[in-house]
Amino acid sequence: MPRFDFPPEKLRQYQPEVTEPADFDTFWAQTLQDSRRLAEAPTLTPIRSPLKLVEVYDLEFSGFAGDRVRGWMILPAGAAQRLPSVVEYIGYGSGRGLPQEHLAWANAGYAHVVMDTRGQGSAWGTGGDTPDPHGSAPAFPGFMTKGITSPADYYYRRVFTDAVLLVDAVRQLPRVDPALVTVTGGSQGGGITIAAAGLVEGLVGAMPDVPFLCHFERAVGLTERMPYAEIAKYLAVHRGRVEETFATLSYFDGVNFAKRATAPSLFSVGLIDPVCPPSTVFAARNHWARGDHEADIVEYAFNEHEGGQAHQWDRQAAWLSLRLAGHRP
Repeated sequence: MPRFDFPPEKLRQYQPEVTEPADFDTFWAQTLQDSRRLAEAPTLTPIRSPLKLVEVYDLEFSGFAGDRVRGWMILPAGAAQRLPSVVEYIGYGSGRGLPQEHLAWANAGYAHVVMDTRGQGSAWGTGGDTPDPHGSAPAFPGFMTKGITSPADYYYRRVFTDAVLLVDAVRQLPRVDPALVTVTGGSQGGGITIAAAGLVEGLVGAMPDVPFLCHFERAVGLTERMPYAEIAKYLAVHRGRVEETFATLSYFDGVNFAKRATAPSLFSVGLIDPVCPPSTVFAARNHWARGDHEADIVEYAFNEHEGGQAHQWDRQAAWLSLRLAGHRP
């Protein structure tokens, strides 16, 4: 498809004013405090597998409201020392899948932790294993409008809390160096990555790939594609809830988390991406960089939402190796 968003030179400078609630920091501090108070120790269960060059563990940890969330931890076989870790969040509609789908980071020498996304895992991929036991007011099918009448009830409050508490859990694991944690993910996983980086201190890096969940007001008005279109379709029915809806979404906007992130970051963007429009990605990246924090970005000029795919992983691996070199004696 042709370019439909701002030209590249304007994208690189784009720093929109995005609505930010006055109690944004208080809301998230209280949310995390409440769930951390209920957290129990993470557990690792070894999985029998035909994979011989990695060790696979079924991970359970406490997420939002103490709910147990599933994940995988995959390690290089026989690694004796504590390892740097890459924590990965998954794209919209999918779950943690199967261990053999997640081999690259372990084979590069990292402890790779993959978070199941609560309530998801049935739209594509090979499945998920974590329910979302919390209710919702009437919503458009999907996850974007679940609980959207209130920030306290909104679906992504639970998911972002899970993401942060997973980092807490990973830092407790005996095979992981707690000072060398990086977060990453693509699409929805990229949006979750940005939120985690805005809420967690001391990360080595954050690598959001074609991130979703950024600059909601522009995204919903610019693209017809799902999942942003879920919000538009909801508002086409609930005509009087526009202001209320975007007020809720402002607590979950990646731009507001990017303003607070302190770790170095490596973004990617497809310049003809109709799912996560490039201006919404640059909005988050440019606010991150405005804080004088490293915020690199790789542009794929003729790619849509697939972005760089395996080419971007190569860039991430090289970038992360340089970041880690600066952390080691």
